[in-house]
Amino acid sequence: MLTVDFDRLDLRDGHTVLDMGCGGGRHAFEALRRGATVVALDYDREGLSDVRATSGAMLEAGELPHGPRGGAVNGDALELPFPDGCFDRVIAAEVLEHLPADERAIAELTRVLAPGGRMAVTVPSRAPERLCWALDRDYHDTPGGHVRIYRRRELEEKLARAGLGLLGTQRAHALHSPYWWIRCAGGVGNADAFLARKYHDFLVWELTRRPRWTRWLDGALNPAIGKSLVLYVEKPAVPTPPTMESADVAA
Repeated sequence: MLTVDFDRLDLRDGHTVLDMGCGGGRHAFEALRRGATVVALDYDREGLSDVRATSGAMLEAGELPHGPRGGAVNGDALELPFPDGCFDRVIAAEVLEHLPADERAIAELTRVLAPGGRMAVTVPSRAPERLCWALDRDYHDTPGGHVRIYRRRELEEKLARAGLGLLGTQRAHALHSPYWWIRCAGGVGNADAFLARKYHDFLVWELTRRPRWTRWLDGALNPAIGKSLVLYVEKPAVPTPPTMESADVAA
């Protein structure tokens, strides 16, 4: 299940890509399929083992056009272990809402992005997220949980202060919002509750079959209840001077 639209990201064969906070690796795998050299970075060492195993299976199945390119790296979003401007494209999907120092992470992502490069940032959409928080404190008040709910304008301004120009926005995964509302209503930790299990089965069926009517319904509902907000931004090819506000913060 992809949240980022790779066409809007303008990912091309041969690009170098950082998937920061890669999780299970869904975006990293798609970038690999498209011929990119991909570094999948995550703080969770155990999860990276699964990413490596899956990419190895993809190689054996002949799904990688250029063979193994890149790798999986354990690292911290606040101190990325890469030189300046080394990635053509950067993806940060469902990561910033977990980080108290989100602007520091944005600064690091901007640093490693090449001039003229593009970045896709996704966070939970405000309205669906607020309902989840209201239904169950455990959804956010746990170690590693969500520490903030973004307004779109707020995130746009944080990216702009880092020197990134907005290219466009979208919402995604409207059909997934009810699943999390059901989970939170019955206790987010109770994934085996009857309604949660049945709706999960529906989502698995939908992702596997992709019938036209569910794609239409998801697209129609995305503006109102899309689970994820996606922002596409670009780093200027010629560096721009920092704004007075960002200069004050740096000082």
